[in-house]
Amino acid sequence: MKPLSCIALCMILLLKTALVCADIYMYLDSDGILHFTNTPTSSDYKLYIKEKPKKLLPEEAMHRYDHLISEASYTSGISFALIKAMIRVESNFDPKAISKKGAKGLMQIMPKNFDTLNIDDPFDPRENILGGSRYFQKLMDRYEGKLPLALAAYNAGPTAVDRHRGIPPIKETEDYVKKVMNYYYVYQEK
Repeated sequence: MKPLSCIALCMILLLKTALVCADIYMYLDSDGILHFTNTPTSSDYKLYIKEKPKKLLPEEAMHRYDHLISEASYTSGISFALIKAMIRVESNFDPKAISKKGAKGLMQIMPKNFDTLNIDDPFDPRENILGGSRYFQKLMDRYEGKLPLALAAYNAGPTAVDRHRGIPPIKETEDYVKKVMNYYYVYQEK
């Protein structure tokens, strides 16, 4: 094999392993030889390829917070399947999610509600799920157990629901209620 094709083959293998393993560092010595490693032994090595962070598989992400959802369901009286459906629609199980309007965390809670819901860190999954569930339980009480109205209020705010005496004619809110209801039925069957 020619030296150039050997180098090309090594580079391809390094690129493939870099995407799976760890950061790759490179060093060009005084003889013009390239050295690659994932554990540099001197400051002469420079970062060559940065490892991509591992993303959770959809199945892993979907069950990652089940223990917290169970706790929230127990303390709030809101169904496990419903809390999980709301999280799926609100953040797709991303604890670092931030909406365009500034809602944060798994249940997309607005900053103005943090104090009322005892949330110090909206990105802490436990605080966010417990706080969001407490808030939703209050909405269920306010709307006398009428789930679509409580969901609409969670999305658009209770003022909008009260003003329209029902689900506000806002496409985002109408879609939100439908999506949560769909996932709610799916999660009930599991």
